[in-house]
Amino acid sequence: MENLLRTPLYEKQLEIKCKMVPFAGWEMPIQFDGILAEHGYCRNDVALFDTSHMGEFFFKGDIKTSGINEATSINIEALNIGKCKYGFLLNEEGGVIDDLIIYRLSSDELMIVVNASRAALDFKTITSRLKTGILDDRSKETAKLDVQGPNSKQILQKYFDTNLDDLGFFSFVQTTIFGKNCLLSRTGYTGELGFELYIDGETSVQIWNTLINDGVKPAGLGARDALRLEMGYSLYGNDLTEEITPLEANLGMFVNLKRDYAGKAALEKQKEEGLKRLLIPFKTTSRRSARKDFEVYQDDKKIGFVTSAAFSPTLNVGIGLAMIDVDSFDGEKSFELRDARGAIEANKASLPFIKK
Repeated sequence: MENLLRTPLYEKQLEIKCKMVPFAGWEMPIQFDGILAEHGYCRNDVALFDTSHMGEFFFKGDIKTSGINEATSINIEALNIGKCKYGFLLNEEGGVIDDLIIYRLSSDELMIVVNASRAALDFKTITSRLKTGILDDRSKETAKLDVQGPNSKQILQKYFDTNLDDLGFFSFVQTTIFGKNCLLSRTGYTGELGFELYIDGETSVQIWNTLINDGVKPAGLGARDALRLEMGYSLYGNDLTEEITPLEANLGMFVNLKRDYAGKAALEKQKEEGLKRLLIPFKTTSRRSARKDFEVYQDDKKIGFVTSAAFSPTLNVGIGLAMIDVDSFDGEKSFELRDARGAIEANKASLPFIKK
């Protein structure tokens, strides 16, 4: 059996009888009270997610001369201290090695947050692109909690001296909680008002216990996936891979083709030649939901495949993303999502699936 890693909260989560599943080399909670209930906690109140499996790298060096500014699609030189930005680590063909967020800690310090499944490759790739500077992998010593939902600010404010009203979207502050260092970020993967807390493992247990005792409900990966998909957020390994470019994933707004970085030339060429395939959102015409790798058919011709899909508790229908052949697809007509068991009718939608 695979030797799975565990977050500092593993024992605490077992105490409240959560269901665990293997995920990206970790043993992670998929649900506590049930996916629908946990989805509701986040959309209507506040939910607590353990995301300590994520990777955190810390860079120190000259941003301009070290090569770090060309290592990813993010223009770090233009990023103010106290701000963070979403972008991509690309291969030379423009495919996505990983999607990530870079935090500007100081004039010469960064935190780079990456997906657990890609952390080792990300570290190797970024290091290979550096001329100078130091990249330090602190993933194992860094825990992460996400507090998400319309009441998240109200719950968290009493534990921080910082006025959370002053913390804008994709901004962060280096502060303390329970006397320990905490990077508090106004970010999240749910589309709701929310915050992400980067702390040490011991402190993460203290925060978890405190918030649970305060009435905050825990939520797992199942609810998280439905929440992110309702907002149209990409999931690495599904909607983004080394074979899918940001342009094909309909994420061109996150790449600037006017500056140099690894993979940019391939994106320029792809844009000039025109996209052959594109990720599109869809809704089914019923409560039935497809799954990853369902095949997409239109007029009885296979034109693509599903990358992500789930039942939307908010919309009460199936939703998802599918990679389709641009020349074969008619966005005005319905299509079918098929597997060996049958077909589900669907129509092209727009993102986000729900407006927040």
